[in-house]
Parts: sequence; C-alpha cells; structure tokens
Amino acid sequence: MTSLLRRIAAILILTGFAATARADQMDLTAAARSVVRVALVASNGAQAYFVGHGSGLVVAPDKVLTNAHVVELARDEKDIVIGIVPSEGKKSYGGRIIAYSPGNDLALIQMEDGRLPPGSFYAGAIADGQHVTAIGYPGTVDRAQGLGLKDMVEPMIAVKTGGNISSGRSGKAFDTLLHTAPLASGNSGGPLVDDCGRVLGLNSFGSISDGNDAEFGFAVSNREIASFLRQAGVTFLRTSAPCRSLADIDEAEAQRVAALAAKQDAATRASSEAQAAALAKAREAAEQDIIAARENMMALAAVLLALAVLAAGAAGLNYTQGKQKPTLWFGIGGGALLVGALAIFLLRPSFSGIEDRVARTGVESGAVTTIQTIGYDATGDNLCRIDEGRSRITVSPTTDVPLNWTATGCANGKRQYRREGEEWIEVASAPDDAAITVTRFDPATGALRSERYLVDADTLERARAIRARTDAGACTSDASALAGLARMQNDLRALLPLQPNERLVYQCGKGIAAP
Repeated sequence: MTSLLRRIAAILILTGFAATARADQMDLTAAARSVVRVALVASNGAQAYFVGHGSGLVVAPDKVLTNAHVVELARDEKDIVIGIVPSEGKKSYGGRIIAYSPGNDLALIQMEDGRLPPGSFYAGAIADGQHVTAIGYPGTVDRAQGLGLKDMVEPMIAVKTGGNISSGRSGKAFDTLLHTAPLASGNSGGPLVDDCGRVLGLNSFGSISDGNDAEFGFAVSNREIASFLRQAGVTFLRTSAPCRSLADIDEAEAQRVAALAAKQDAATRASSEAQAAALAKAREAAEQDIIAARENMMALAAVLLALAVLAAGAAGLNYTQGKQKPTLWFGIGGGALLVGALAIFLLRPSFSGIEDRVARTGVESGAVTTIQTIGYDATGDNLCRIDEGRSRITVSPTTDVPLNWTATGCANGKRQYRREGEEWIEVASAPDDAAITVTRFDPATGALRSERYLVDADTLERARAIRARTDAGACTSDASALAGLARMQNDLRALLPLQPNERLVYQCGKGIAAP
C-alpha cells in the first residue's frame, strides 16, 4: 500500500509540473466563450448599416451584461436593433434591453433566442499588481483586419489583452478597478478576468492619452455588478475560491499522499514494535509459567516418590510380621504412588511449548494486532462536501452534492456509472452545461472526484451526438447496455483535451441534503 502511494505521489508531481504552462491559457479560452459582440444595426427599410458595437458578458444562458453607453442609442432610436454575436458557432441572436443603469454604466440584454455559456464572477479579494486579462472586441483590431458589416455580425473569437491591477484609485461616479490591460473602442462591456478566467469587473472606459502617456483602463467592479444583477433578478455564477493551477493542486496532492504514506509507514513501524514488545513479554511470561509448572510437578513427583518409598517400607515391615492384608494394601498403594510420581515427572511441561503458548496468549490478549482500514459503505444516501484544499474551482458552485448509491453503480436512481478498477466512472455532457465532465467515485472510501473540461461548441456538439446514440445513461445491469456505456464513455474521453479546467474533490458521508 505504501509503495503504491509513493508511486502515485511521483506521478502527480510529474504530471503537475508538465501541465503548468497550459493551465491559464485554457481557462482564458474557456472564459472567452462567454464574451459576445454587442452590435447595433440600423435599418431604413431597404438597407441596414452598422451603427456601432461593444462587447458583452453572458451572465445567464439567455442574458448578456454590457455597458449602458454601448446600448444607449438603441434606447433612443427605434430603428436601431441589438445583435448578440457569440464567439463561436454559426448563429447570431437578437436582443432587447431589460435593465438599464447609466449611473454605474451597466445594462442587461435579454436574448430573443439561443442559449450561451455564462461566465463566473470572482467574489474574493483582488490583489494589487495581480495579472488580469481584458476580453472583448476592440474596433482597432476590426479596422486593421478590414472587417465589414457582414463580418461584424458573424461569430468571431474575442481578443485578449493582458495587464495588471493598479489598486487604490477608483472612478468618482461608481466603483471601478484600475488596470493596465490595453483597451480600445469596442472593448466596452467586455470582462476583465483573472488567470483562472473568473470575472473581476466589466471594462467601461480608458484613460485619455496624447500618445506619449501610459494608458489605463477602468472596469466596473463586481460590487456594482452584483447589486445591479440582483436588482434585475438574475442568478449568476460566482466563486471565492483562490486561483490555483492544476500544477499547484497536483503538487499539493502529491505532498498529501506522501505524508499519508509516511504516516502509514510510521504506524506500521509502531505496530511492528508494539507487536514485538508484546511477543517478547508474552514469551517471558510463558517461560516463567512453564518453569514454575515444571518445578511444581517435579516437586509433586518427588513427594509421591517419597510416599511410595514409605509405603514400600510399611509393606515390608508388615510382611515380616506376617500381616498379609496390610502388606497387600501398602504394596498396592506404594506401586500406585510410584506410577503417579513417574507419570507426573514425564508429563511435566516442555520448553518446546513456549511458542504455542506465546501465540495463544498474543491472540487472546490482543497484543498482536494489525492496522486495518475500515471500509466505507456508500450504499444508500450520501452527502458529499467539497474539499476546497484539493480542488481547482473556476466556474462551478461548491454546494453539497447528494448521492444515492447502489451496489450496481446507479447514482440517484438515474445515472449509471461503470466500474473501472476500484472506482466507478461516469462521463457526461449535459444539455445545459458547456462542459464534458468525468466523475469518479470510490464507494469504499466515499471519495468523489469530478473533472470538468470546458470545451468549444463544436466539441460539445460532437459529445452530445455521441450521447444521443445510446441510452447508456439510464441505470441498468444489462450486460449489453453496460458494454454500450463503455463504448460511449471511451468515445467521449477521446474528445477531451490534455487537462481539465476544473477538478472538484468531494468527501461523501452518510446523510441526505437538507430540504
């Protein structure tokens, strides 16, 4: 067991360091899928012409957050319509303003059709000087590429620019974050994110420069955004988990496994030493017991021998006196005493019985013990709680997860897991989740680990097509259905990138979720 833990620790360290360079870019790519172009298009009946554009952030599958000044013209001019252009896919969508707050430069757009993956906000403290990335659609890039109206209303990847937080200064009208990520006209309404892709604010305006000064950007803070969205009745994703790379998580896990192996080594040594001490004590006691028993039996044999001699003497004396009956009885008694003395001498305990007595004493007293792991029985209702120290959290909530488990791998009465070694595995791609999720559960320990891959729209479409080819998601014990489940899971895993964006580690215990 200990050698296995050491091998696991070594693997975790190697894989962790190998993945360090890729983690941030994968998160930023995933975050950019929640960023849209907010296009304003006017029509005079026969012709449509481009009025302007900004950026926006998907905060719910059918709602987009942007700056108030980006959509201001659409409120005043009835001929201007709002277009929501996602970063990927093949379609753009219409939108209408449902909340407007020029006081803190925020507006909320209801999409008329379609659903897009929402971004997640960071609710923790922001450090001065930390690296940030602005994501959006700067017009300078569009012009440099010579994009026309047709290009502006077709899905296109957003532009990412990096900088740092410069805290201590905020806008006078509303709470803002000052940063150095380059912005241009068109970035307005796009998010400012950390290295894990969590939203820190919404870019609103930049500093004015004559070309010789450094440029700064101002982003509407999450405090302003949270208040605005709550008043609009929007439930949004947020997390306060620190931004940690998978390399950091893997290194910490390797250290945890190594510490566990060392603890088990120490416990094994302590158990061996305790067992050896108990055996030595039992052996000493057995030796003393056998010596005492031998001495007692030899003393008893000597007494019986002496009595036998006396009986023989009495028999001889009575014989000389012609007393036949007493002679007979003393002769028989003396013979019996002699036989008894001889038998007791021969049956005295042997030193060769010490080990047998040590073994019996050790088992009966409990002195000889072994370390045993008490297995967890996951059958029935379980409540799984997140272990944030072992998790990498970017967009997912950290609420408790109820899990009703059966011995055949059925979870919550509707999701079938497949056995893989000591664990059970599920690979899923839900319709409303922009991710492929690989979940592993060990019913013997209650350990649940979910790894989420925030893949692009094309990969999601292929994953859902694979899922649609089989009904393997339903609980079953049928061999052919389980074989189909295995094929489906292998096909889904073939689509996965090198590493996940999130790793959620839970520890399950007996219980049910509160109503």
